[in-house]
Amino acid sequence: MADESQKWVLMVTAQTPTNIAVIKYWGKRDEKLILPVNDSISVTLDPAHLCTTTTVSVSPTFDQDRMWLNGEEISISGGRFQSCLREIRSRATDVDDKEKGIKITKKDWEKLHVHISSYNNFPTAAGLASSAAGFACLVFALGKLMNVKEDHSQLSAIARQGSGSACRSLYGGFAKWIMGKDDKGTDSLAVQLADEKHWDELVIVIAVVSSRQKETSSTTGMRDTVETSLLLQHRAKEVVPKRILKMEEAIKNRDFASFAQLTSTDSNQFHAVCLDTCPPIFYMNDTSHRIISLVEKWNRTEGTPQVAYTFDAGPNAVLIARNRKTAALLIQKLLFCFPPNSDADLNSFVLGDKSILKDAGVESPEDIETLPPPPEIKDPSQKFRGDVSYFICTRPGRGPVVLSDESHLLNPETGLPK
Repeated sequence: MADESQKWVLMVTAQTPTNIAVIKYWGKRDEKLILPVNDSISVTLDPAHLCTTTTVSVSPTFDQDRMWLNGEEISISGGRFQSCLREIRSRATDVDDKEKGIKITKKDWEKLHVHISSYNNFPTAAGLASSAAGFACLVFALGKLMNVKEDHSQLSAIARQGSGSACRSLYGGFAKWIMGKDDKGTDSLAVQLADEKHWDELVIVIAVVSSRQKETSSTTGMRDTVETSLLLQHRAKEVVPKRILKMEEAIKNRDFASFAQLTSTDSNQFHAVCLDTCPPIFYMNDTSHRIISLVEKWNRTEGTPQVAYTFDAGPNAVLIARNRKTAALLIQKLLFCFPPNSDADLNSFVLGDKSILKDAGVESPEDIETLPPPPEIKDPSQKFRGDVSYFICTRPGRGPVVLSDESHLLNPETGLPK
């Protein structure tokens, strides 16, 4: 290792997307290793709109492992962080940075400490899979820093031990988390089903109904469900295996009608399982239900699905439109039913790919007030102003990448937050 007196700092910054499950993961067969009771499939979201950026750094001057999340220092003594750090450290190899004159041997990694700084460009713990992007980014970035040779699939088995869904964020496009059979979890990992270019006409609109932390965490909710829900046992054993096969086929063939039907049905069954839990878990609220009703009526009117909906462990709606034209109509309908508060700025009410607003003919708050009422609505005078905090327009996106040195969240001299 470079002489201890040398105050060197080595760092890597990576960006990892979040993902939304279209066939849900709910329930663990092993709490510690985070092994699921069923396979799951997700779509990765464009990191330009929803991602975690993480800088990891190492220096002989660091006296302990430390982490900052969105600028606040947090404890990493918890089992999940420690599992990820331990697993990555055990796979570290020699690093020889000739440019900086830094040499680190495999043995050195055991006693060197790391500093980690992570930033989410979306609300943490509000049902938008922030922990998935976070742990995937942590493992990916540490893997690069420590010159780990494992591929994305093997890294996903480590990320899984931080947050189950994190394993799916190691890939862009569509990913499948294979539950595996091994008690040690060696075969419980993610694989890519298709990349982000495979079905790039899809447009995703997220209605952020609430960015507050949820009342029942996913971890607690899953544990209660596994212990008390008979419906979960039926779902894991009988329903999901068949759905997984159908979903893989739908994605491969870009069959939107099947994709939408499977996505929406699986979301509804996941929330039915939550209701079947003792005590029951309520993740959706009245606004969530109104959005489902709007989409269901529209799909029925058209005779074929235009939009799929899915909700994770929270009230936020993830709506997947079959193409851009449909997405523009969807935005019109949503803005009519859920307009912003009168003092809201349109720029902060619709985030992400704002060009869809233009397609929808909405360029100012005044344009929202003149939108035609959707034919699916019985009472056009009834609007739910302010019930949606904001919308995010996005699309399927790529997997993790390493960013340039300018993106570092830590000071390259000190290894402390900038």
